[in-house]
Amino acid sequence: MAAPMELSCWGGDWGLPSLHPESLTVMAYAKFSGAPLTVNTINNSWRAPKGDLPVLVSEDIVISQPAKILNFLRKQYNADYDLSAKQGADTLAYIALLEEKLLPALLHTFWIEAENYCSVTKPWFASKIAFPMSLYLPGKMSREALNRILLTKGGPPLYSLTEVEAQIYRDAKECLNLLSKRLGTSQFFFGDTPTTLDAFVFGFLAPIYKVCFPRVQLQEHLKQLPNLCRFCDDILTCYFRLTVSSHAPAGQDTADANLQKLTQLVNKESNLIEKMDDNLRKSPQHPSRKLTTLKLAAGGEESSPMSRLSP
Repeated sequence: MAAPMELSCWGGDWGLPSLHPESLTVMAYAKFSGAPLTVNTINNSWRAPKGDLPVLVSEDIVISQPAKILNFLRKQYNADYDLSAKQGADTLAYIALLEEKLLPALLHTFWIEAENYCSVTKPWFASKIAFPMSLYLPGKMSREALNRILLTKGGPPLYSLTEVEAQIYRDAKECLNLLSKRLGTSQFFFGDTPTTLDAFVFGFLAPIYKVCFPRVQLQEHLKQLPNLCRFCDDILTCYFRLTVSSHAPAGQDTADANLQKLTQLVNKESNLIEKMDDNLRKSPQHPSRKLTTLKLAAGGEESSPMSRLSP
């Protein structure tokens, strides 16, 4: 009997089981391979993570970093057992491409782009961490992301941060184009069955595709590649249908509650007016007249539109 395995990772929002690319990659591979993981997401009831997430614990074994976790899982739950040697080599090549070309732009979108970081990334991650670490850890993660970008992209001939930013987004868009061409009309990258490569691509693409950022240049490019969007949607629907349904987009629960209260209020007013209308028609002192009944328009159109709440 296999030893129980627990995965500690960042949780999700915007219809994703996790916003964190590395966590999402491991969760996707576990779904593809059938690995029975117990997933523990970081929230305010947890102590702040002391190291990089995700972390897999199996008996007395503790493993971090997605590649190492997947290598451990593959010993018993191998999603790549049908791949040829060439397909295995292609998997390694495309993962290297993702890490070199797409990851820097993903990190920049989340952690460096000031408007995205201040309005979405920082408050969302801070909300999952207990005080006082919530004041410190998001900033630490932002600095680590910048250092990682500059370490790989900050050398000659790109000396300024502006030049680095322009280059990493050019590289990312080129990478997305290559992935789209490689996927074509197939359901997954090697046919009808998802593999390690699909887990990595999904982990990198889904946060770009789904998170509602104010600055969305990479998301706009991704949405021009419908086969990659369909790829993400299919995985979310087929493999994370229970997880996705339990994670409403930020602010959706509040909006739904407000709409329900508004509907109840208008219905009460409508019933009251109808009763008054009946009483007036029955009264001999007053001529019968019809009062207009206030009704809730479809979709709550009579109320001011509710703006989406940032996490």
